[in-house]
Amino acid sequence: MLSLRGFWRRHKRKIVVATGVLGSGYLLYKLYNAHRQRLADMETELEQEREKNDELIKAQMQAHFENIQRIADTTTLPHAMHYLSSRIAEELDLSHLTERLMQVKGQPTSQEKLELWDRLKILSFTRMVSSLWTMTILSLYIRVQVNILGRHLYIDTARGLGSSLLIEDADLIHRDDQQKFLASSDYLSSNALPALISNIQAAATDVLNGMQLKDSFNTTILHATIIEILEKFMTTGEPYHWVNYLMSEDARWHELATAFGDNNTPLPDVTKFDQLMLETWAVISSAEFGSVAETALRAVVDTVIEDMSAQPGGGSLKSGIQLAKVLARVAQAGPAFLKESSKFIRIILNVPQVELFFTLIYSNMQIS
Repeated sequence: MLSLRGFWRRHKRKIVVATGVLGSGYLLYKLYNAHRQRLADMETELEQEREKNDELIKAQMQAHFENIQRIADTTTLPHAMHYLSSRIAEELDLSHLTERLMQVKGQPTSQEKLELWDRLKILSFTRMVSSLWTMTILSLYIRVQVNILGRHLYIDTARGLGSSLLIEDADLIHRDDQQKFLASSDYLSSNALPALISNIQAAATDVLNGMQLKDSFNTTILHATIIEILEKFMTTGEPYHWVNYLMSEDARWHELATAFGDNNTPLPDVTKFDQLMLETWAVISSAEFGSVAETALRAVVDTVIEDMSAQPGGGSLKSGIQLAKVLARVAQAGPAFLKESSKFIRIILNVPQVELFFTLIYSNMQIS
């Protein structure tokens, strides 16, 4: 006991100092640990907040994009198809030919009669193929527009997060520019249709040359004839010449497309509308669009032939009838499936290659 007291007296100061140091160190450790935990909690809260913001943006953008898709399906596409149908009816009115043929019916075969039948043959296929091609390509074109517009809206929304989460506040594309951009799809019907019809007529004339009115025609031959006219038209002229039927020719597109490059960098002194049009031009002038268009056209042709076979008298078409008797069905087919365009558009959009193509357009987002 005495030795313990002696030890305490001799080392009292050292023990007190050591205890103080250990106590201070423990306190500092506790303070550091608490501070580190608070920082970790703050980082977790910030991460959770960022995730909530991301989910909110995705939900808002999805709702906005779905609204644009609905506008395209319920307004833009129906308007475009109705206008297209009326313009094709104006440009390819066959009533004067059929009326004249009725007048000379029963008369001996004459040069005029032969020429009338030959012209009816060519124009019937021209109207059918023109209706088929324009409906398919225009529906693809409008869907390209909608997906490009949706992608820009997503990017603009993400960039606007610093000021607001509301899409209306973050939407950097003016509503008027959106409407003007979507309305540009009328160019085909308003301006380019006569040239398009003329070139399809040339392809039809070349393919139908030598086919006689008494020749036997069945669904297989009809399918092959339509496809051959389409291929002849698509492969005649400059590569990707279909672009000129969808958009007005603008020398700037080539120059701007080169400057625009592959990284979607916004260009100086180029309006949002011009940028939207430039991106649309870049897509529809691509080999990928050409491949998708070809696949969609074949899907539509397959459906058209199936529908014609299912019509009253379709059985005789399967087995084979004279070409002269097929012409009436061919001439009526174009206006008929333009009236049922929504059915064919669904078929087009459900083609796997088409679905993938538009998914890639919308998901190709680079936010700088």
